[in-house]
Amino acid sequence: MSAPPHAPKIAMVLAAGLGTRMRPLTDDRPKALVEVGGKALIDHMLDRLAAAGVETAVVNVHYFADRLEAHLLRRAETHPLPHIVISDERPQALETGGGVKHALPLLGDDPIWVANIDSVWIEDASALAAVARAWAPATMDVCLMLASTPGSLGFHDSGDVFLAEDGVVRFKAAGEIAPLVYVGVHICKPQVVADGPDGPFSLTPIWKALAMEGRVHGVAPEGVWMHVGDPDARDIAEARLAGSA
Repeated sequence: MSAPPHAPKIAMVLAAGLGTRMRPLTDDRPKALVEVGGKALIDHMLDRLAAAGVETAVVNVHYFADRLEAHLLRRAETHPLPHIVISDERPQALETGGGVKHALPLLGDDPIWVANIDSVWIEDASALAAVARAWAPATMDVCLMLASTPGSLGFHDSGDVFLAEDGVVRFKAAGEIAPLVYVGVHICKPQVVADGPDGPFSLTPIWKALAMEGRVHGVAPEGVWMHVGDPDARDIAEARLAGSA
């Protein structure tokens, strides 16, 4: 399925984390280069983005930055899309919000994809295309890709959000069990981080503030989502992917 014509052409790929929960697999490499099913996590995500029509991926680097950059240079020899641009966070990892803010000069003003590198999934139809079809910048600033809490592997057991019939997101309150989890990919207007503090900060408080104004929407495509957060989760994801081949 081709990407919707209004789907973003630029993505921010968040690959600067330390991957401490993934040790010992990250003793000699960044989490982005941990392999699942014979393919590095970052390649799983870049391949999804390329299939969704992304032309440029801005990748932030910090831990084992040189090794990640070398991998991306080798990838470019056989995978010209998306074109890779490095956002260098060697001096300090800036978390999700800080990473996007640091990369703003590279991202431009149009809506962008933002993607973690530790989610893999099995789909019948393009989940990213479903998010792109739901994106409506007149009524939203963020559109989250969501999945069933009990039907996903390795995410928060208590979920993250509720989704109204019109697609508006409500984040769970303390003590609530939410039916949907955020699975690491969203579309947003890059300007949402412009007023964030200097240095590291998370996207989540920004989303929660925007959600209070009805400006965060979501979509839950069909599929099986797996968060690859530690070695056991990596093994489970490999087994599920092998079973779907």
